[in-house]
Amino acid sequence: MSKDFEKHKEEIEKIIDRIKCTKDFECYKSGFKNLRKARGIGLERYLECLEKEPRECEFAIPFGYTFLCQCPLRVYIAKKLKK
Repeated sequence: MSKDFEKHKEEIEKIIDRIKCTKDFECYKSGFKNLRKARGIGLERYLECLEKEPRECEFAIPFGYTFLCQCPLRVYIAKKLKK
């Protein structure tokens, strides 16, 4: 893991402790190499989900013609680690 990760490790582990993930935190376990596709849209707690099948994720919520990602871990990774 990178130095940037080490700086955020404690907060990341707190997030993991308070949520359930049907994908068993694959993003974290892969060192953030296997991330769901998403991008920031200027909202504090949401990202735009760019996955082909967003309905497969329990954190995706429909919003107009798109889906928003509300996974606290994915949002943190995007905002703090810029991934």
